[in-house]
Amino acid sequence: MTDSATRADLGRGFDNVPEIYDRIRPGYPEPLFDDLLSFLDQATHRDLRAVEIGPGTGQATRSLLQRGIAVTAVEPGERLAAYLTEKLRNESPGLEVVNATFEECALESGTYDLILAATSFHWIDPRIRLQKSHDLLREGGALAVINTNQIRSSADKGFFDRVQPVYKRHREDKLQELPGPDVTPPEFRDVQASRLFAEPLLHRYRWDQTYTSRQYADLVRSYSGTQAMEPAAQDALIADLCAVIDAEFGGSVTRPLVITLTLARKRPQASRE
Repeated sequence: MTDSATRADLGRGFDNVPEIYDRIRPGYPEPLFDDLLSFLDQATHRDLRAVEIGPGTGQATRSLLQRGIAVTAVEPGERLAAYLTEKLRNESPGLEVVNATFEECALESGTYDLILAATSFHWIDPRIRLQKSHDLLREGGALAVINTNQIRSSADKGFFDRVQPVYKRHREDKLQELPGPDVTPPEFRDVQASRLFAEPLLHRYRWDQTYTSRQYADLVRSYSGTQAMEPAAQDALIADLCAVIDAEFGGSVTRPLVITLTLARKRPQASRE
């Protein structure tokens, strides 16, 4: 199986749990969208049109719509697309939900002011995501990539280190090292190395989230990797994590996060030659 096929298969896991995903996944800091709009206003003063890649249940979509941006939301999950359509049905006439992958979705080139991916760009085929984003943008349009980055911080009171043995028992692939608060996401470097976009800007927003053990169970269940596990294995992992939270952390834990926003303007064809 190719890396792209593996990535696509994992991404489909979100479609199994739209209600849990919507209930437990946090939105994004409102100042982020203010910074985004300020960046866009440097290039245009007319109504804005955006393509949002992999909107899920609309964690970023509503904030775009509230700022008057017309959104074409390209969501590959059938259940997620239906959930998003119903959730925002009465909120804005500016939303169109397209049930398709970004790679395969037919959209008009050179017509959009913004391509936005909120914690979803890593699911898109690396051979396609930057080039297609560039091609869809009008001259002066912008690419915005939001990343949710768990960071190493004393705010978690040692929870991350404490549960590494739990993950080693149940999901060894989940073992990882955490960056510090000055995290730079790999997508920033990808855009920076590309000749398709001008030098990107990077914004960081501290966005810690606190969960009870029950909420943390929902969070873990919403992950694509968890969805790829057998049900009994899912339950065992989550039960062990919740037992640690209840017995050793007073029933709740904080997940230290930094949200990053990568912004880059489309580079004209002539300047790449």
